[in-house]
Amino acid sequence: MSAPTEQLSLITPDEPSHAPADDAVRLLLFNAQHASPDRSRRQAAWVAAQENADIAVFTEVSSTHGGDALLTALGERGYATVIAPQPAEADYRTVIACRTADAHPAQSPVAVTPHRAPAARVTVGGHDIGVLGLYVPSRGPKQQRSVAKRAFQDAVTEALPKLDAAFPDMPVIVAGDLNVVERGHQPPHKVFGAWEYAFYDSFLAVGLTDAFRHLHPDKVAHSWYGRSGNGFRFDHLFVATCLADRVLACDYHQQAREEGLSDHSVMTLRLGLSSSPGGQGEAPATSSC
Repeated sequence: MSAPTEQLSLITPDEPSHAPADDAVRLLLFNAQHASPDRSRRQAAWVAAQENADIAVFTEVSSTHGGDALLTALGERGYATVIAPQPAEADYRTVIACRTADAHPAQSPVAVTPHRAPAARVTVGGHDIGVLGLYVPSRGPKQQRSVAKRAFQDAVTEALPKLDAAFPDMPVIVAGDLNVVERGHQPPHKVFGAWEYAFYDSFLAVGLTDAFRHLHPDKVAHSWYGRSGNGFRFDHLFVATCLADRVLACDYHQQAREEGLSDHSVMTLRLGLSSSPGGQGEAPATSSC
């Protein structure tokens, strides 16, 4: 059963810092790190000031006061649509915020803890775009080590081949903190098992491309750092492989982490669109092509 979804649309939000682009999808991925209400409001202000944040996907959002403060602050900062699944019990969730009012919640194809995997249909420059946000659980306490993580990962792996049905006739972007790294990650981390590498591989197997790795095939980059200082590339953005050549930019940014707003790097994507919806030469739109 899907989690109930809260969609906030304020009648008179502040003027946004940046007008939404109509020639490209501009998406920002931000780990909220279960922030307090005050820190959540500062996070919203920081994100709203970023040009490449027409669509903002927030992971590790609390289901209590801090998360509520984030949702309200995003509306006050010019995000016309905030899609925020509410878990039945206290748990982290994922939030999708859009500067445009032409965005609507969609049925999540992920059956397990769907509040960690909200889906949205967003219209950008006349193009419909599907967005799936993901926040994979960490390994958890010793007595329940990896139980929730494996269950959610299995549910996502099962859902990925269904993206075409969930988002018919539109390109899909998958953005989230997956709590896994790619094969060949530098530095190597022995802690990850074969099932965790297989989870990363499952995105590639259904016709999705790692947008960052597409543009930067050999670049060493990290989005989270452990106590020892070792880096992990936990945060990922995937696009349909047939749209990979339209990825104009995809990068990690350290400013918010260095300012203490999150313990993760921020990730951004800029995906170019054709000049007119359905126009000649437009790439296939589905996730599997």
